Amino acid sequence: MPETQTPQNKSVTTVYLNSILLFMISKVYSAALRGVESVEVEVEVSAREADGQNAGRIVIVGLPDAAVRESGERVTTALSASALPYTYGVHTINLAPADLKKEGPAFDLPIALAMTACEQQEDLPQAKDLVIVGELALDGTLRPVKGALSIALGAKAAGRRRLLLPKANAREAAMVSGLEVYGLTSLHEAWAFVTGEKTLSPEPRPPRISTPRRDHSADLDEVKGQHHVKRALEVAAAGGHNLLMVGPPGTGKSMLAKRMGTIMPEMTEEEAIETTRIHSVSGLLNAREGLVTERPFRSPHHTISDVGLLGGGANPGPGEISLAHNGVLFLDELPEYRRSTLEVLRQPLEDGEVTISRAAGTLRFQTKFLLVAALNPCPCGFHGDPVRQCRCSPRQVENYRQKISGPLLDRIDLHVEVPLIDYKQLSSDEVSESSATVRDRVMNCRRLQEKRFADMPGVRVNSDMGPKVMRQECKVSSECSVLLEQAMEQLNFSARAHDRILKVARTIADLGGAGELSVEHVLEAIQYRSLDRKLSFS
Repeated sequence: MPETQTPQNKSVTTVYLNSILLFMISKVYSAALRGVESVEVEVEVSAREADGQNAGRIVIVGLPDAAVRESGERVTTALSASALPYTYGVHTINLAPADLKKEGPAFDLPIALAMTACEQQEDLPQAKDLVIVGELALDGTLRPVKGALSIALGAKAAGRRRLLLPKANAREAAMVSGLEVYGLTSLHEAWAFVTGEKTLSPEPRPPRISTPRRDHSADLDEVKGQHHVKRALEVAAAGGHNLLMVGPPGTGKSMLAKRMGTIMPEMTEEEAIETTRIHSVSGLLNAREGLVTERPFRSPHHTISDVGLLGGGANPGPGEISLAHNGVLFLDELPEYRRSTLEVLRQPLEDGEVTISRAAGTLRFQTKFLLVAALNPCPCGFHGDPVRQCRCSPRQVENYRQKISGPLLDRIDLHVEVPLIDYKQLSSDEVSESSATVRDRVMNCRRLQEKRFADMPGVRVNSDMGPKVMRQECKVSSECSVLLEQAMEQLNFSARAHDRILKVARTIADLGGAGELSVEHVLEAIQYRSLDRKLSFS
């Protein structure tokens, strides 16, 4: 069988038999998302002449989902609309590796380009070291895809130098240095580029992000009274500590929680990229901005499922706790959530990531969020109120409180009571501190921690400290040691609660500019654990 084959580095192979064309093979590179990671995919297209029964047949193999299987119809219509040749032969499309499930419409563009290369027996000189993704509209225009930043990072890790994708995703992908990103608007333009007929300039890399804080419609100075709660918010934001607020309805718990974002420090470039990857693969990214530069604030309803909160599903994706990465997760009316749903928070709160295991493999999503939770002391909300009478029976109160387990409560650093405020405080003209003033102190405290933990991978804030780092950074005097011992015995604190007291004390000392922990710092930290005894959670 005489054979004519293009050089090895070319993307089209043509095989002849008795001078009659039988089939052609073309190959380009694309990418598939697996969680928030990207895996390189080879898109191979074989085209051969069809008999009467198989004319126009397109077969896609390589574990495609429904959206990938439908690519054939989108691609053939887009090729016709773009005036690119298409004959009704038999096309076999292989997406390798074959054991990796392929999802979504991002393979439309590489399939279309490989099919056209087969039809025209055309080499694609620009396809070498090029990763191609994009969804096609029926008129040949390109629509944005999910996970562009992850795809760009994966392309660079695989040794590719260039990435071709829809224009709407270009700014996001261009954040990856060392990779040329080309944003296009149509299939016709993409074909001209890969054949060398058209020269394009790569998308310029955005300057190192600076995240100017937007004007928030909410501010901490709008909250009347509750000065001790505002102090707890400041400590939580400064050291990355989880916070639980307990109080009757109408005391401002939700109002305070929603202002946590206004005192949080600005995101670093590393944090912005981490957060953007998660939001991008979830399809929540604003394409005009390119990056998530404001810390997320997620507040899921108490009817959320375990999968909705944790992540997973048939095609595992990030849940609410991952979408809150580097931001705030607010759970209002905490006991209203199913206990099983709350229990899945224990590992993410401890490890800063969630592991989802399925038959096809194991996925990990980052979950370094600040948890802010709020609850009423009982179902009616007035248990222990000096004015309004509680309507709940002791059994109802006990059942309500038992929805939150002791191990979960142990992982929340700050417990603070939010009482009702009287009319005098509500109508007072006293000017409270603004969010900007508090945020400045938080930023100074964070800079201290950044300097302290500069040589410690995985430790960014005080709440991240492990036992070894704590021994070094949370040394206590003999007086403080006696105080901690008394608190452990009288309040029945666990070993985890002991460590969290020291971490909070370290943050309180940092806010005050103190190098060593004093009795005052430890006492304030201990008072934030008083609910361990008062609420007596199981």
